[in-house]
Amino acid sequence: MVRGLYTAWTGMRNEQKRLDVIANNVANAATTGFKTEYVTSQSFDDMLKVKIRDRSEDYDRDEKLGNVTLGVKIGEEYTDHQQGSLRQTGNTYDLAIDGNGFFRVRVVDIAGKEHIRYTRAGNFTVNSEGVIMDMDGNRLQGDGGDLIVPTDAAQINIDTHGAIYADGEYVDTITLTDFEDYKYLKKFADTMYEPVSGATPIEEPSGLIRQGYLEQSNVNVVRQMTNLIVITRAYEANQKVVQTMDSTLDQAVNSVGKV
Repeated sequence: MVRGLYTAWTGMRNEQKRLDVIANNVANAATTGFKTEYVTSQSFDDMLKVKIRDRSEDYDRDEKLGNVTLGVKIGEEYTDHQQGSLRQTGNTYDLAIDGNGFFRVRVVDIAGKEHIRYTRAGNFTVNSEGVIMDMDGNRLQGDGGDLIVPTDAAQINIDTHGAIYADGEYVDTITLTDFEDYKYLKKFADTMYEPVSGATPIEEPSGLIRQGYLEQSNVNVVRQMTNLIVITRAYEANQKVVQTMDSTLDQAVNSVGKV
């Protein structure tokens, strides 16, 4: 009976995690460069139940009674890196990657340590010193490091290969990076990634840069809402199991126990 309560609880806990992931997807449906996240479910490893030697059977052997499942757990969390649609904005520093690849940005954490992280969010801006940065102040990287454009330039043009021209004069080139397997990318915040041990960069990413465009989130809101309904029903089913078990235990303790 207690095992039944535990199994139902693992189901509720699993559905709660899936619900959190879907809620985050829906909340970021309008976030530039956001990629949909998914989780899978799997059962705990079956446990072989064995009756320990006793006088009911031959004393010199154990009797196998069968396998016992211990409930459900989260199997895998993964990200769908499929490209989102490109929306034209016309803004000079709005950049989208058409194809594979990531922008490189230099991030300084709260401890003052620098990291190079990767993102598909191309809603950049420029400060008074001409430094191109994202909405959080992280600096976009080029062949020469931090990308800096002349503040007095009348026109900034960026070609599909990332070359930046200020009033026709070459400035620097935006560096794109891609990886053979995205499973080796660790996610930070909503749109940032950092490679972990085993990540293999690709020398020449195939993606092209589109100036004046932004890549939209690839979240399918309709699909997410459908999954939300399925998860809610599964959670309620496990909840009813807990209520039934609780009622049965109450009867066993307060009614049968009095006989």
